[in-house]
Amino acid sequence: MAETNVQIQAVKNGPYIVKGAVELKDAAGATLPVAEPTIALCRCGHSKTKPFCDGSHKQAGFQG
Repeated sequence: MAETNVQIQAVKNGPYIVKGAVELKDAAGATLPVAEPTIALCRCGHSKTKPFCDGSHKQAGFQG
């Protein structure tokens, strides 16, 4: 198996920033397309593009 270098950082009152080659799957096991080497995953639950962050945490006043 090839070695990977993935970093996940929780941004204060914001999303999870994921850097590196990842395979992202939904709850049903379907693979979601990941086109960029860095993605932001929603933590607040308000994003209209879940599981990806769309910045809704700012308007929602999310406190992480």
